[in-house]
Amino acid sequence: MNSFFFFGEAVGYQVSELSINAFDYNCHVDLIKLLRQEGELIKLRRARQKMSELFPLTEEIWLDWLKDEIKIASDGSDREKVYELFERAVKDYICPEIWLEYAQYSIGGIGQEGGIEKVRSIFERALTAVGLHVTKGAAMWEAYREFENAVLKTAQLVAETPKLAEYQAYIDFELKAGDPARIQLIFERALAENCLVPDLWARYNQYLDRQLKMKDLVLSAHDRAVRNCPWTVGLWNRYLLAMERHGVDHQIVSDNFEKALNAGFIQATDYVEIWQAYLDYLRRRVDFKQDSSKELEELRAAFARALEYLKQEVEERFSESGDPSCTIMQNWARVEARLCNNMQKARELWDSIMTKGNAKYANMWLEYYNLERAHGDTQHCRKALHRAVQWTSDYPEHVCEVLLTLERIEGTLEDWDSAVQKTENRLARVNEQRVKAAEKEAALAQQEEKKSEQRKRARAEKRAFKKMRKAKAGDKREADDDDDDAWGGEEEEQPSKRPRAGSSLPLAGEEESMTVELGLFGRSAPTEDPPSKQKERAAAVKKEMPKVVHDSNKDSVTVFVSNLPYSLAEPDVKLRPLFEACGEVTEIRPIFNNRGDFRGYCYVEFKEEKAALQALSLDRKTVDGRPMFVSPCVDKNKNPDFKVFRYSTALEKHKLFISGLPFSCTKEELEEICKVHGSVKDLRLVTNRAGKPKGLAYVEYENEAQASQAVLKMDGMTIKENVIKVAISNPPQRKLPDRPEAGRAAGALVPRQVYGARGKGRTQLSLLPRALQRPANPGPKTENGTLQTLPGPSSTPTEAPKMSNADFAKMLLKK
Repeated sequence: MNSFFFFGEAVGYQVSELSINAFDYNCHVDLIKLLRQEGELIKLRRARQKMSELFPLTEEIWLDWLKDEIKIASDGSDREKVYELFERAVKDYICPEIWLEYAQYSIGGIGQEGGIEKVRSIFERALTAVGLHVTKGAAMWEAYREFENAVLKTAQLVAETPKLAEYQAYIDFELKAGDPARIQLIFERALAENCLVPDLWARYNQYLDRQLKMKDLVLSAHDRAVRNCPWTVGLWNRYLLAMERHGVDHQIVSDNFEKALNAGFIQATDYVEIWQAYLDYLRRRVDFKQDSSKELEELRAAFARALEYLKQEVEERFSESGDPSCTIMQNWARVEARLCNNMQKARELWDSIMTKGNAKYANMWLEYYNLERAHGDTQHCRKALHRAVQWTSDYPEHVCEVLLTLERIEGTLEDWDSAVQKTENRLARVNEQRVKAAEKEAALAQQEEKKSEQRKRARAEKRAFKKMRKAKAGDKREADDDDDDAWGGEEEEQPSKRPRAGSSLPLAGEEESMTVELGLFGRSAPTEDPPSKQKERAAAVKKEMPKVVHDSNKDSVTVFVSNLPYSLAEPDVKLRPLFEACGEVTEIRPIFNNRGDFRGYCYVEFKEEKAALQALSLDRKTVDGRPMFVSPCVDKNKNPDFKVFRYSTALEKHKLFISGLPFSCTKEELEEICKVHGSVKDLRLVTNRAGKPKGLAYVEYENEAQASQAVLKMDGMTIKENVIKVAISNPPQRKLPDRPEAGRAAGALVPRQVYGARGKGRTQLSLLPRALQRPANPGPKTENGTLQTLPGPSSTPTEAPKMSNADFAKMLLKK
């Protein structure tokens, strides 16, 4: 009972989905599978019939349908229905399996009148259709031979199905040979196994249109193309042209155009394109020698409907009409002016075009002016140019020059004076606006320069402040040494851990320094050299390390390499083989700190600029488990806004963005999934700076059609229990970081917030006992390490008394 209700709910869901979108191919397939599992023959037959009206069925679906009908066929009338079903099946695709099944089924009726001749007729048709099939044609020949020898067993050859690229090469070969029958057969073979590749359909249809030009064959191929790939506007456009070329009835053309509007294109511009193709077809039907005709009225009504459709249907779905330049309205105006001699209507249309945000463009006004020049009069030309001078903002000088040229040739003195005055006033306003814009830009540049100087001074003061705190740190340690015995053990002096200003949380390594200060109730900490010896050792290392000075004159032959592991031993030796593959390396300069530790970046200098450019291709190459970043060597002081981002941030219709991938998914695994839908040019898994995957990827296909097919097939797919999302790549605009506010003036070193130098962390839990926690607004810096207030006009609070380790112990014992 539960399975019955589950089946009913599943079927109901699929039916409701189809009522919303009848072109959902997968939904049709799922519904047929459910009905076939439950043995609902009547509903199953109806579902298959409905799907076959919308789509050409695959070989597998046709064979299942035929086998089900064969099982229940009992008398002669049922057998005739099965024959009719076979005839429909062989028209969708040229499939050897279906033809073989058809021939074998016909053998069962050999006992009827004319049965043998009918079987032979079917075999002959099958051999004509698939006899040249390289991998499966032999099976048809063998079956025919065995039939003639009264052998009821057929042989079937099994071979690996060629891939799309192999079919393309085969098609190129046959096109050079020029045999129409072989060319058609190889196209049909390729399409039977790659029916969702729009480019393949387009190439086949182009061959039929230009070479064979057989009406039934051409129109059938175009019809199958749009039924397989309804989302591709180019196939619909070619279908409309083919129907017009072969004189198909106007009503049929209009019906197919309505189907195209309901096909579900993925871009707003696709709807503009299909409307333009249909309007071109309607225009070619009109006899403009007549003042009025039914065809002309239909054309005007179609123009009006197109504008309304783009405004309501398309704009509501895509948030844009897809026609910002109003090309459809422009074409309507040209038709009215040039073919209908109706300049009044053309002027109304151009007025509407200008009100849609196009009045600021000079080229739009000049288009209108040329139309008036060709089909209007001088008065309206002058009026259009005067309006253009007033409203144009991109190229006002050009519009002014056209107006003066008109008045110089055709205008009166009054017209000339008026034009000169209008253009001078307009250009004066334009120059004034440009001067103000330049001044504003200069002011912003000057302000930015001041901010840069302020930041430099602030950094210098911060460095001085750190040196002062470092000098006081040694005094604090000496003051604490007198009370070491109160904690049950002597300890050697530890290097001080300088806390960040205003932070109430222990930073990395502070637990260790707290162990020294508090002793953790008698346990002694490991010993280290005193600060004086550490300073001597650091100074010695600093002297040994050569200072790396970069020559900015060699930027063109140098690349900057970063994000390298700090633990990389001998970076020069490790990196040299990688970069020498790009050209002769003059020098590799790794950067070390004062202690001699590698800082994770270096400069690689080449002998030739060509080698440096080629080295940029090594960007993101993995070195010791981390992606190495390779970028041009640019002086940031001269180019502070320079950023390197090698990937496009605009809409790329041939590239996909995939999210939700499992972190364990490799590039090879994802490529195997993606290349089923087309030729993959590039695939990039997005990683963080440590080289760990982020569950994102970009996949680049050969063309837009393959990418569109992959979106439809892969979106919502499950990979290793993760449901992925697939969309056309259209990254958001990259936001620049906010500039520091002007309020942070030079000379005033503002302390950081109380949550630390790196910003607020994920938790504000304190790792200190309550008795040791300091207040949120600490007083001046004492020798115990609280925040020191910078000198200033404000009053300084009373300095807290110094506390030794013994004082801390007594305070804790009281608790």
